[in-house]
Amino acid sequence: MGEFDLIARYFTRPVHRAALGVGDDCALLVPAAGMQLAVSSDMLVEGRHFFADVDREALGHKALAVNLSDLAACGARPLAFTLALALPRVDEPWLAGFSRGLLALADAHGCELVGGDTTQGPLNICITVFGEVPAGHALLRSGARAGDELYVSGTLGDARLALEALLGHTPLAPEVLAAARQRLERPTPRVALGMALRGVASSAMDVSDGLLGDLSHILKASGVGARIDTSLTAALMAHAGAAAGPEQLHQCTLAGGDDYELAFTAPPSQRAAVAAAAQASQTPVARIGVIEAEPGLRLVDGQGQPVDKRYASFDHFG
Repeated sequence: MGEFDLIARYFTRPVHRAALGVGDDCALLVPAAGMQLAVSSDMLVEGRHFFADVDREALGHKALAVNLSDLAACGARPLAFTLALALPRVDEPWLAGFSRGLLALADAHGCELVGGDTTQGPLNICITVFGEVPAGHALLRSGARAGDELYVSGTLGDARLALEALLGHTPLAPEVLAAARQRLERPTPRVALGMALRGVASSAMDVSDGLLGDLSHILKASGVGARIDTSLTAALMAHAGAAAGPEQLHQCTLAGGDDYELAFTAPPSQRAAVAAAAQASQTPVARIGVIEAEPGLRLVDGQGQPVDKRYASFDHFG
């Protein structure tokens, strides 16, 4: 099977919102009046971001989910995406499963595949996603202010717990591993929450490399600091009882990565609006700390005492 046959069989579909999709040198997108385009790219590399034996349908899902998570952090509605795919060889069963997982998530979010590229090489998946957001209403990293409250959506740490088990570091009961592995391999992009937080949250970003590492980008862009209650973050891990001990629990929840939840800030006056956004999007959110004027990130325990421990998030070149 040649390149164009591969594209035609597994990745060519009619478009309904884009002006022009797969088949020409460029796709054509037309955002609605008063909207700005939000654009993000993410790359998944075999051996670095996923195991070689990962379920191909789950990999298709995750490849798009991590990009949709970026749109969610901006408060953008998905429009379309492109796919650049390097394959060691043409493996039709693999392509069928991968495209099925990819396109099922795309359909769920009304996000059309409009172009891309394929070539032979080590397995590498690169997606660029396009969304739209009302002009001037995008959620940014630079809006946090002293006194704002810090929130996180969903659960934290379960993806890292699954990774530790798959690497042989932490034994898990089969049913616990299966549930935690879902969080690692099939993350849920919080698109509906991101859109509901427009005009409510003062800043936001998605948690992909670990809460502390990702939050540091908000603090730097906003010129502020933060205090986090580690007893509250520990309570957000669905399978906390499976962790080897308190240190692993904190490592998973504070620096685990692959959560693809939203971390965001909002003034105390917006508590009701945050609760309404969570309810409207059917996404649980929890307050875990507060933004402070003094730069830096401070961890405290449930009694407010300082936690003298550093947790390193994922580094793509580490």
